[in-house]
Amino acid sequence: MMRLTLLGTGTSTGVPVIGCNCRVCTSQDPRDRRLRTSALLEADGERMLFDCGPDFREQMLRFGLRPDERGRLLSSIFLTHDHADHIGGLDDLRPSNVFGHVPVYAEKRVADNLRNRLPYCFVTPGKRYPGVPRMTLNEIRPRVPVRVGAVEVLPLRVMHGRLPILGFRVGQLAYITDMSAMETGEEALLQGVEVLVVNGLRHTYHPTHQTVADAVAMAERLGGPRTYLVHMTHQVGPHAEEDTALPPHVRLGYDGLQITVR
Repeated sequence: MMRLTLLGTGTSTGVPVIGCNCRVCTSQDPRDRRLRTSALLEADGERMLFDCGPDFREQMLRFGLRPDERGRLLSSIFLTHDHADHIGGLDDLRPSNVFGHVPVYAEKRVADNLRNRLPYCFVTPGKRYPGVPRMTLNEIRPRVPVRVGAVEVLPLRVMHGRLPILGFRVGQLAYITDMSAMETGEEALLQGVEVLVVNGLRHTYHPTHQTVADAVAMAERLGGPRTYLVHMTHQVGPHAEEDTALPPHVRLGYDGLQITVR
């Protein structure tokens, strides 16, 4: 059994948006407070973080992450891409140094960018400045499975506008964010998933993200029993209204939602 916790379900601005007085941003429903999108997967004794955005510290404090039985906070981090709302929290791993180093998995372009943007984190062991995050970069490729302990993670190629990024399948779970399109051949790798977590930015067209309708159509094509939407702007209305307007097998994700998967 696996458990996925949605740590954040908002887009790059987060929700509430600074200075906005719309119904969502002023809502008192905690489900309408959307930190930047990220998720924690717990499976077979492993804790895998999908993306590490600028709200990482708040997410860890809010959801009470504690060391596991082996003394680790995280066993790995998988990055979909290197936009700021998906990597901006990596430096906040510094307090976890006492719990051991954390392997970071990313494709080559992202790994190269991280070495340039965070050079103090990714240097030869023994030469790091005291107190910097203890992370190691591991380069991965689409369709080439990665093992974390007993867990197999399959990276998938998806498109974020013109930018190629990664989604991930782990057993009967698929986790995809920031996608605007997926090639037919790649979507075939998602057949049979029981739980699909996928982005639904807003209701109107956006050049680099799926709309809510796009996400619902994808769920229909795959035919899985459960789909949850993430990476939403404040233009996706109040949770209580939007969630009831969706098909029964598609739900609006919210921060803190825990999803169990066989």
